[in-house]
Amino acid sequence: MEFVFEILFQFFGELLLQLLFEALSEVGLHGVKDTLRKPRNLVLSTIGFAVWGAVAGAVSLLIFPESPIRNPDLRLVNLLVTPVLAGLAMVALGKLRLARGQDTVMLDRFVYAYVFALGFAVLRFAFVG
Repeated sequence: MEFVFEILFQFFGELLLQLLFEALSEVGLHGVKDTLRKPRNLVLSTIGFAVWGAVAGAVSLLIFPESPIRNPDLRLVNLLVTPVLAGLAMVALGKLRLARGQDTVMLDRFVYAYVFALGFAVLRFAFVG
């Protein structure tokens, strides 16, 4: 049973790290929301969010150079699962903003949030010790 809690704690740590950086990015986007409310080019916007996620992943490596997940197989599972969970969390945050009458940004949509989180996770997966 202790093993299960350890695995859940490790995944939660990676998810929390991604959500922290994604939330900080969303706060930044709200500062420039008028220019980012509607994408001008969907492909370029998607690529931009992937690059932005990778940059956030690189910054996270400076702060947290090691992953809480030690097992290589579990790190692969994390790479597949965590971006989906982060994307869903950002959608929930976007819905909460809409319910409160606040504006939303592109990062409040699943695809953009997922792509951001995937860029973040891929970079961490590739370079974390």
